Amino acid sequence: MRYFLGMDVGSSKTHALIVSETGQCVAFGKAWGGNHQGVGYDGLENVLRESLAGALEMSGVDKAHIAGAGFGVAGYDFPSDREAHLQAISSLGLSCPVEVVNDGWNGLLAGATRGVGVNVTAGSSNNCRGRNKYGKKGRIVGNGAQFGEQGGAIEIVQRGLQMVNYAWIKRIPPTALTKIYLEATDATNEMDLMEGLSNEKYHLFPYLAVQVTEAARNGDTAAQEIIRWAGEELGWLAVAVARQIEMENDEVEIVQSGSVFEAGDIIIEPMKEIVMKHLPNAKLIRLVGPPVVGAVILGMEQADFDGYAIRNKMTNTAKEIVI
Repeated sequence: MRYFLGMDVGSSKTHALIVSETGQCVAFGKAWGGNHQGVGYDGLENVLRESLAGALEMSGVDKAHIAGAGFGVAGYDFPSDREAHLQAISSLGLSCPVEVVNDGWNGLLAGATRGVGVNVTAGSSNNCRGRNKYGKKGRIVGNGAQFGEQGGAIEIVQRGLQMVNYAWIKRIPPTALTKIYLEATDATNEMDLMEGLSNEKYHLFPYLAVQVTEAARNGDTAAQEIIRWAGEELGWLAVAVARQIEMENDEVEIVQSGSVFEAGDIIIEPMKEIVMKHLPNAKLIRLVGPPVVGAVILGMEQADFDGYAIRNKMTNTAKEIVI
């Protein structure tokens, strides 16, 4: 029996999945985030080892029986990053062929028909990758607001802070976000909040995006504006990458992956409006299984094994063990 390994390495978590050649997911391991930009390459090695060790312990599979391994890694953004990532992966002692890509590919491989289309990821931050049927690839920078790429939790939280400031300086009416941000930081008032953030006494974290979304659902105008803005920005990522791979007039599949999309229609609808305006034949798909399935398919490709033939079974069985 051959087995395949996939690892989805994000900025906040790492998932490892081992799958048999029948499509049965037999083991799962997890660790903290492994983006080298935050934890260094030593930290990346540590989470790779920890998550693999957990998966191997659960399955009892010997590493020698792993026929191919795929790694979708946050922070692997440019060709110059490749050698250091491969060195980190080599610390696992695998004897099979391996491949490493940016984690933005995981959702595309896991969700689009034969990995063709565009994947928009909205988790801690945002990312977007695409591939057409001829293999032409498209991408964004993937490093967030500095490059005008918006829509993930970090960007939502940052936009929320701007609204809190606008309300404080009387640029906009009062907003429920003020109370949310004060409570999240234990700041005593707006002045204390702004001073504390400026001096790095206080810090804002991506999970606060959940409360911004809830405020929008409850009718707060500023929060509603933020979530609509985020959805539109995510739509523009999809449009841009579809143009790069020359699929703007095709029935391009747009996969939506990442925790931000759990907000539902409040963010999906504004994204859809932008997408359909510029990609009239597009089909939006919410990723239903864990992105790590895409990393497994990448590993299968290294062994010339057709993972798409058993993807449905992988997805269904993965949902039973991935936590």
